[in-house]
Amino acid sequence: MTDLHRLSIRELSEGLKTAQFSSRELTEHYLKRIAHIDPKVKSYVTITAEQALAEADAADAALKSGNAHALAGIPLAHKDIFCTQGIKTTAGSKMLDNFISPYDATVVAKAKAAGLVTLGKVNMDEFAMGSTSENSYVGATSNPWALDHVPGGSSGGSAAAVAADLAPIATGTDTGGSIRQPASFCGLTGLKPTYGRVSRFGMIAYASSLDQGGPMARSAEDCAYLMNVIAGHDAKDSTSINKEVDDYVANLNGTAVKGLRIGIPKQYFNVAGLDADVKARVEESLKKLEEMGATLVEVDLNMTEAYVPTYYLIAPAEASSNLSRFDGVRYGYRCENPVDLMDLYKRSRSEGFGAEVQRRILIGTYALSAGYYDAYYVKAQKVRRLIQQDFLKAFENVDVIAAPSAPTTAYKIGANLSPTEMYLGDIYTLAVNLAGLPAINAPVGFDKDNLPVGLQLIGNYWSESQLLSIVHQYQQNTDWHTKRAAIAEENA
Repeated sequence: MTDLHRLSIRELSEGLKTAQFSSRELTEHYLKRIAHIDPKVKSYVTITAEQALAEADAADAALKSGNAHALAGIPLAHKDIFCTQGIKTTAGSKMLDNFISPYDATVVAKAKAAGLVTLGKVNMDEFAMGSTSENSYVGATSNPWALDHVPGGSSGGSAAAVAADLAPIATGTDTGGSIRQPASFCGLTGLKPTYGRVSRFGMIAYASSLDQGGPMARSAEDCAYLMNVIAGHDAKDSTSINKEVDDYVANLNGTAVKGLRIGIPKQYFNVAGLDADVKARVEESLKKLEEMGATLVEVDLNMTEAYVPTYYLIAPAEASSNLSRFDGVRYGYRCENPVDLMDLYKRSRSEGFGAEVQRRILIGTYALSAGYYDAYYVKAQKVRRLIQQDFLKAFENVDVIAAPSAPTTAYKIGANLSPTEMYLGDIYTLAVNLAGLPAINAPVGFDKDNLPVGLQLIGNYWSESQLLSIVHQYQQNTDWHTKRAAIAEENA
């Protein structure tokens, strides 16, 4: 079958269970597509063909026995920030270019236990720091909708792989928008769960109080299938919350859009730099939800101007601490012929880390240093609490809050935006991580250059089912999530 990559997760699951095709055939189909198309997209950094076929054969055996998980035999791609036993895990950095993980991240282990087939590891901004996937040691990934544009970041490889139909689903991580923004840039659905909903064990840390793993796929339904696998408490992760997990697939029609109150923050739609096409497509999607029975309610989010400075104090401070372990001693990159221990530290880190990672380490170290800790880091944490309270006050009157996922569509590769311009591009996503809230991106159209536009819906704590349900029902009434880039239409 030449069109297996056009099937949804539900259709793939049904096809495997009824033996219309085998997991081996499905896996070989995707591996052929990767070999043919990915040299243009450059989404994969490691392709695990041999392991994938072995996992596919095991899934086929489980399917024949009748004891298989709903997702058994379905391929997926993992962001290269999740540790994978026996497979190189680089986090997009020269620092870890030789690192073979001795264990699986919990997300990876859960996917394996469900019988999912790992096609490989996909590209990302180094240590998840960036919004374009250009900050990768192995080079930039292209946006399948326009190969001279970025796919977003830091989960750009995950987004590009799914958008080019080189994997039906992928894992991503979101520290300040790194699932939602690339999903927006590549015309996908991407869910950033409530902090603590998905285990961070084995997910290489950038900023520990902000990082959260989640699913990326074409539709809310596909994301729900993967959430059913990866969500849940993990005793290995002290930030994981021991709270009952919903059946996200069963709840896809559980939230009535009729009567839903959608908050519209007036501050979000008057941000300098908000592209006119993005604003228009987002407003059209909100009008569609209104036609479906939702009510639009204006809300005030008065802390908007504090989002970027607060995030870019807290995240670099945590990065400075987390990345101190990469010193050239135990594992990872080590400089050649160090003259002493201090030279080993200095050269291993300056040669192993890229420019953006070094920039954030320096900012974070400064913010944590004696004399500045109270003035910067402690004050940022206080402002963070005010941002959280701002959201909670809004949720007293609305069910979800709507916003663009990004102020623009995808940038051109090599656009050379300044760090400040790049940071301001995260204005709509950062606060969700600071507050620990869940949020989802849904594709809602295209700009004048045929680049995808995304709508972001932000929910209250533990409202993943609600967000997936709203987007699922929107997608039953629109077809933006079914649109495919020209390169995805190619057959291997």
